[in-house]
Amino acid sequence: MENLKITVGWTEEDERYRRLAGEVLAGQTKQVVDHWRGGIIAGIPNLIRHSRTPEGNAIPEYQAKSGLRFEQWILDTCLRPYDLDWLNYQQEIALRHTSRKKNRIDGVNSTPYVPLRDIIAFVAVMNETIKPYLAA
Repeated sequence: MENLKITVGWTEEDERYRRLAGEVLAGQTKQVVDHWRGGIIAGIPNLIRHSRTPEGNAIPEYQAKSGLRFEQWILDTCLRPYDLDWLNYQQEIALRHTSRKKNRIDGVNSTPYVPLRDIIAFVAVMNETIKPYLAA
């Protein structure tokens, strides 16, 4: 984890702002996730398909459970210590987007994995669209 921090040039100031972001976002995680999922992902076919059945049908119980995990991920990203436990859980989240673990946690039938290119592209969207929530 320390090597990753060095690679990105992580500073004490970054740490201070990360925690401040968590305090600001704590009461807004549902709105943020609803915006990302309903306002953005839902309108992009190559993204929404990863939360639907192979036939394209919604999976409401999966949406609900994974939405809560997405909300918790926002808080964990901002408020948990960046240590080995945090890094290991990020690895678990990553595996849940691969053919090794996708669909297994919730017992659903959806796409077998989420391509890394979709995840990387969506990071830029998340960074841009979080700004109004942080401004609050």
